[in-house]
Amino acid sequence: QVQLVESGGGLVQPGGSLRLSCAVSGFTLRSSTTKWYRQAPGKERELVATITGAGGSTTYADSVKGRFTMSRDNGKNTVSLQMNSLKPEDTGIYYCNLDLRPLGLRNYWGQGTQVTVSS
Repeated sequence: QVQLVESGGGLVQPGGSLRLSCAVSGFTLRSSTTKWYRQAPGKERELVATITGAGGSTTYADSVKGRFTMSRDNGKNTVSLQMNSLKPEDTGIYYCNLDLRPLGLRNYWGQGTQVTVSS
């Protein structure tokens, strides 16, 4: 059973930082691409960052490039999202995603963690 559990959200002032984590069980993260999405109130879910499996290459949405950094800890089987210089428009629920449909499995999501950037 594949499970994703996010943590690390909270309330932060503009310009501040937060670090989100996603702990995965039931699947080795090095074997597939992992993604962070976010959903702001009244908006569609958007892709924020991606890290590939074996190579560990990262890509980012233009809106977070230079401020967010996605990484993976293979020993702990977790991915993280370091968010710096946060802006009010970064507010939303952040979701960890592992799409294993190419392997004949499901598209897995965590429960989400709330990030609120406000003064």
